[in-house]
Amino acid sequence: MIRLHALVAAGLLVSSAANAHVLLQGKQAVIGADYKAVFVVPHGCSGSATVKLRVQIPEGVIVAQALPKEGWNVETINGKYAAPYDYRGAKASEGIKEVAWSGGKVPDKTREEFVIETFLTGGLKPDTTLYFPVVQECEQGVSRWIEIPPDGATHSHDVKWPAPGVKLTAKP
Repeated sequence: MIRLHALVAAGLLVSSAANAHVLLQGKQAVIGADYKAVFVVPHGCSGSATVKLRVQIPEGVIVAQALPKEGWNVETINGKYAAPYDYRGAKASEGIKEVAWSGGKVPDKTREEFVIETFLTGGLKPDTTLYFPVVQECEQGVSRWIEIPPDGATHSHDVKWPAPGVKLTAKP
């Protein structure tokens, strides 16, 4: 009986570790409005501390600012958009395509937040999920939270390495 309880507890421990991943704090965002993307990192990589976090910015999202974190460096990579977007009365044809924080250290099993202030352009579709692929680099190992669930998937747990996502809603 004790052995059965130990096996069940070990199974729960493994499944909870597999389900923990980088996620977005808010569950919904409004198209055509500002969106504060708060990426929550709940753990390191198999017991190793997180030392770098890279976020790919999806098409249709304009980054206003990647917020600095004390003890970390923040870098951005610019590029051209697939098409120009209306952004606060102007046309934006290029901007930030990736944000990376590095130089700091988040111990394993420590929850930390990384924030990007964005604008969700009017070309995005309501009642869909917008995914932000994330690569979490640790002192030992890398976790690539980059998989987008296939069409018809009910939630991000339908893939092994789910990208953080937010449900898009129409402007009221």
